[in-house]
Amino acid sequence: MNDYFGTLPTGETAALYTISCGRLRAAITDYGATLVSLWVDDVDVVLGYDDVNGYAQNDGYLGAIVGRNANRVKNSQFSLNDTIVRLTPNEGRNNLHSGPDAFSNRFWSVSEITDRSVQFSLNSPDGDQGFPGDAQISVTYKIDADNTLSVTYDAVSSKDTVFNFTNHAYFNLAGQNHPEKAMSQTLMLPARFFNPDDAENIPTGELRDVAETPFDFRTAKPLEQDINADYEPLHLQGGYDHNFEVFCAPAAILTDPESGRSMAVVTDCPGIQIYTANFLDVTGKGGCHYCRRSGVCLETQFYPDSVNHPEWPQPFTKAGERYHSVTKFKF
Repeated sequence: MNDYFGTLPTGETAALYTISCGRLRAAITDYGATLVSLWVDDVDVVLGYDDVNGYAQNDGYLGAIVGRNANRVKNSQFSLNDTIVRLTPNEGRNNLHSGPDAFSNRFWSVSEITDRSVQFSLNSPDGDQGFPGDAQISVTYKIDADNTLSVTYDAVSSKDTVFNFTNHAYFNLAGQNHPEKAMSQTLMLPARFFNPDDAENIPTGELRDVAETPFDFRTAKPLEQDINADYEPLHLQGGYDHNFEVFCAPAAILTDPESGRSMAVVTDCPGIQIYTANFLDVTGKGGCHYCRRSGVCLETQFYPDSVNHPEWPQPFTKAGERYHSVTKFKF
C-alpha cells in the first residue's frame, strides 16, 4: 500500500509505502528509501517527520539509508588501487556519510513490493559523490512472522569501489512521542572494544578495551547512566558517537524498561556505531520536539574511516562482484 507523502518545492512528489506482518508495521518513503515509522503493536518507535519536506529541510539523517560510505572519512580522501579518491568535505575538512549529495536526499525507484516487503533501487553513476564505478544499488525492507524487520543491501559496480551502507534510524522504544524517556532505554552490547575519536569525530586508530569505562555495555545498563561521565571520549563528543566491534549475535539489545519492549540487532557487519542524538533539535512527527538525546542510533557498518586503516575490515568491493549485507531488528 502506498500513500501521498508530500510535494517538494521542486514539484516532485513523494510516496509512503506501508508493509506489515504480525505485530510490526513499517512505513518507508521513496525519498531516500527512508524508514519513516516502525510500529510495534500500536507504538511508533522511530523518530521521523510528517511529510517529505521535513526530510528535505533538516539534517540528522532520520531513518535514512546512508551510502556509498557510512560515517566519516578523514581529510575526505583515501587511496584505492594506488589512486587518491577525493570526496567532498561536509564536516570541516572531513567527509560525513558520503558528503552533501546524500542518498537520503534522492528519490529511489520501487522495484518490488508485497504486503510485507518493499525494495528500492538507485543508480549511482561513475564518479558520483567522488566514488569510482557505475553502481546499481538496492535496499529491501522486509517484515517476517517472528517480529523482525530486516534491511538488506545489494550492490554491484563497474569498477572497484566502496560499499558501506547503513540505516540511520533513531530508536526510542518508549515511543517517538516520549523523547524524555529515550536515554532511560537500556543497552546491552557484548563488544570488547570501541574506537576512540579525536576532536573531529575521526577514530584515532586505537581499539580501546571497554573494561572499566563508560563504554562497557556487556551488562545491560541505561544509556543515561554514564553519558555525562568525565571520560575523554565522551567529553569530546558530548555523548556516545562511537563504533564498537561486532563479533556475535545479537550485536546489541535495546530495551525500554517501562514497557518491557525490547529489540535485538543482528548483523553481518563488523561494526556498530552508537549515536545518542547529541546534536538533534528538530520538530518531528505530530509536532513532537526531538531535542538532543531523544533517540539512539544503532548503525551497523564498517568502522569509521576504515578506508584509511588497512588493518581493519575493509569496505572495498571488486568490479562486478556483488555486495550483500543484512541487518535485522528483532522485537
